[in-house]
Amino acid sequence: MTSTETSKNSPPQNMERDGLPLWRRIVSLFGWTRHSSILLSVFFLTIGLILYVWWPLAEEVLSYIDWTGPWWLYMDWLLIGIFLFMSVAIVSRADLGLDSLTIIVATFGGLVIESWGTQTNLWHYYTAERPPLWIIPAWPIATLTINRIVRLLNYLFLNRQNAKKKQNTKGAKPLTNLGAFNENLANFASWRLKVLYWFLFPAFFALMLSFVAPTFDKSYTLLSILLVALLILTPTNYRTAVLTFIAGAGLGYYLELWGTTRECWTYYTFQKPPLFAVLAHGMAAVAFWRTENLVKLVWGKIRPGSFSAEKVMGD
Repeated sequence: MTSTETSKNSPPQNMERDGLPLWRRIVSLFGWTRHSSILLSVFFLTIGLILYVWWPLAEEVLSYIDWTGPWWLYMDWLLIGIFLFMSVAIVSRADLGLDSLTIIVATFGGLVIESWGTQTNLWHYYTAERPPLWIIPAWPIATLTINRIVRLLNYLFLNRQNAKKKQNTKGAKPLTNLGAFNENLANFASWRLKVLYWFLFPAFFALMLSFVAPTFDKSYTLLSILLVALLILTPTNYRTAVLTFIAGAGLGYYLELWGTTRECWTYYTFQKPPLFAVLAHGMAAVAFWRTENLVKLVWGKIRPGSFSAEKVMGD
């Protein structure tokens, strides 16, 4: 029997999945890998450590729930929803070889951002810490979640492009023109992404200047402005940058909505939440992604072959 016949007679992947137990099918559906268990364990361990070290804060939150009555009316369902979504997202196709770098970059990046915001009084936490260490683990967790969202958006984007190619080339007769047609289609998509990039990022930069204007006399703010300007003016991959910004802002909205409405943190404008804060999550995600690429590029020079060009470019 030839390999072609074997592949024809072999059961499809869906049929193989159907033969698995229910729990294995659910795990397979979420893209569970051997690294997912480790990552989820570290995630829960971090949450447990935060609760243990800062138990008075957790105790204060739990005190608002009337356990003798309709407790479900007092539960923070927004926080629970965010927590569950992140838990599912970070374990999807986890790869510690790549995720470890993301965690390191986002942890230090989050510490820098929180230090900037709290030291310049752009925002403050109800504990008056500048910054509170218990908020730092939220940055790598959120960044991993954003990475998974970007992966999904990228997949949908490429699928849409491929579907358009098939649809538009279905009736094409001369095969010699197909290559040029596909190239033109790809160029058109690339052009639209560039237009979207140069609309989104300068608009964010203008909003940033307006929001941080009261702290122009702070060195932290000046360095932040220069860094953001540098990142915007030196794009490396328009598609990944736009998708990362959108994913970061999307997740950032719910994080900021929870934090500001619960008065866990408060911005100097007292908005709940301010638009800048929401979009800043997208910019932070782009900054972390670019930093990862830079680290991979430098490390690749030191140890050639450590990272492929595809991983460095973020495709």
